[in-house]
Amino acid sequence: MNSEEVKQKFYNRYYRPDEKVRVYFSPGRVNLIGEHTDYNGGFVFPCALSYGTYLVCRKTAEPVIRMATTNFDFSLEIPIDQLENKIGEEWVNYPLGVFNELVSKGFNPGGIEMLYSGNIPNKSGLSSSASIELVTAVALNDLYNLDIDRIELVKTGPAAENNFVGVNCGIMDQFAVGMGKKDHAIFLNCDTLEYDLVPIQLEGYKLVIANTNKTRGLADSKYNERVSECQKAVQDLSQGTPIGYLAELSSREFFEYQHLIEDPIVLKRARHVITENERVIQAVMALKAGALEEFGELMNASHDSLRDDYEVTGIELDTLVEEGRKIKGVIGSRMTGAGFGGCTVSLVKDEAIEIYIEKVGPAYQEKTGYKADFYVAEIGNGASRLQNK
Repeated sequence: MNSEEVKQKFYNRYYRPDEKVRVYFSPGRVNLIGEHTDYNGGFVFPCALSYGTYLVCRKTAEPVIRMATTNFDFSLEIPIDQLENKIGEEWVNYPLGVFNELVSKGFNPGGIEMLYSGNIPNKSGLSSSASIELVTAVALNDLYNLDIDRIELVKTGPAAENNFVGVNCGIMDQFAVGMGKKDHAIFLNCDTLEYDLVPIQLEGYKLVIANTNKTRGLADSKYNERVSECQKAVQDLSQGTPIGYLAELSSREFFEYQHLIEDPIVLKRARHVITENERVIQAVMALKAGALEEFGELMNASHDSLRDDYEVTGIELDTLVEEGRKIKGVIGSRMTGAGFGGCTVSLVKDEAIEIYIEKVGPAYQEKTGYKADFYVAEIGNGASRLQNK
């Protein structure tokens, strides 16, 4: 569905086609390497995708906010003085969370009609939630002339999830969605928010995303449990060296103090974060040097650590990775996103893409019972306004 089609659906729903609307778009994201490091103050390396979430909206004179989407049946009509109320586990909590964060900063919303339409596979781990949050934040900033700095807008996303939705996420997803640039990935320090836009030059290779199509949900998954385990590791390690985040430690420092962590499960979680953080740095250096095979090896090591130490993969993701690595021309494959389902990302030689899909798809379905979907990733720009009527 394109912006014109979404706009027509907006008028079909809300009427008054003579009145101007504004159209916004916010991408999804894929993380190339650096998983579960963001909320640990570490490095990540995501990029924005060419598909994402459209938002068509206009201000009204009524003191009511109306939200609907082409993706789900649930819609919302809520008075502007009741925005602080969470609505079960519905999708509208993501934009409502953004409204609440902006209200806490002094924003006084008026009436507005909003229609969302996304082409990111739902619960795929490609950040449909962050896409919804950022398209909402960018639209409100533009519609109401709030003049909020882009990075401050980005911060409203994780704040909305932490404070309103109930997911203890980091900032990576929203940063990639809000700050992405076509044909670039973002080397981001999630502690300081310092970042570098790195050109993606794959020279004969493509990034291929494989969706497990296994339904997943962060708020009711073990995601928050992993966050707590990492916080416990910080507490234990701080007995020997004061730290605020796991990623403050180098692997040498971690191995010096790891004996302070008594719980073997917590130790495994911390080991993944420390080693993954260093893999991101190595991967960015390899990509800048054109060492694609080294980059692929680091992708493989990342997945293995997420499988063995962080334990967030599962049979679906592991099967896609294992079957993908059997294909000649696949030099790296790993899960991407929070895990517990979702997607893998693989670095595949151009001429091997067709056979990769032909071989991996049936093998995956035979083993898991799910049918995988495959996408050749196109790297796009961050959230923005597209047009006026």
